[in-house]
Order: sequence, then C-alpha cells, then structure tokens
Amino acid sequence: QVQLVESGGGLVQAGGSLRLSCTGTGRAFSNYAMGWFRQAPRKEREFVAAIQWSGGGTYYADSVKGRFTISKDDAKNTVFLQMNSVKPEDTAVYYCAADLTPGRVSGYENHYAYWGQGTQVTVSS
Repeated sequence: QVQLVESGGGLVQAGGSLRLSCTGTGRAFSNYAMGWFRQAPRKEREFVAAIQWSGGGTYYADSVKGRFTISKDDAKNTVFLQMNSVKPEDTAVYYCAADLTPGRVSGYENHYAYWGQGTQVTVSS
C-alpha cells in the first residue's frame, strides 16, 4: 500500500515563495511518476505539475510554468514543489499523487492511483 504525506503548506504573501514536500512510503517510485494537483474553493481539482521518477522529465500546467518547479530526492522518496512569485489565485489545497504506470507522466487526474491528504496554501494579496 502506498502512502503519501504532504507538508510545507501555509500562508504566504503574493510575490513570495513556498516549498511543498511529499514523501511516499510503502513502495519505491523508481519507475513511476509523481504529480501535484490543487483544488481551490468551489472549483474542480486541477493539474499543476508532474515528474517522471526515472529520468526526471517534467510537465507543467500553463498557469504555473516559469513560476513553479517540481523536483525529487530519490534517496528520500520525496517530491517537491517549489512555488515562486505566488499569486492569490494559487490559493488552494495542494495534493500530491502517484501514477504507477511505468514511463508515463500525465496531467490527467484519473491516471493517478494514490493521493495524499492535501496541504493548504493561502496567498494573501
């Protein structure tokens, strides 16, 4: 059983930075992809970024491209989301997720089999 635990959320001013972490247990992620999604109040959950564990290929939503960076630490089975130049519209609950199909890196929510509990990010204007 895969378990994902996010951390690092909080309150940040617009223009500031925040780094989210997601640590996975129960399985090594050497062939799989990890993704970040977010859900703002009264909105659908949306894709933010993904990284292929083997090779490190990345994929971003247009809304965060150039501001957010996804990365990983193989030894710690941890994926990060560095959020820079944040905006009030980045306010949401951020979720990490694991896609266990080898070789795929996807922005589709239904491709991800395991999800963390979420961490709140609030950006003040």
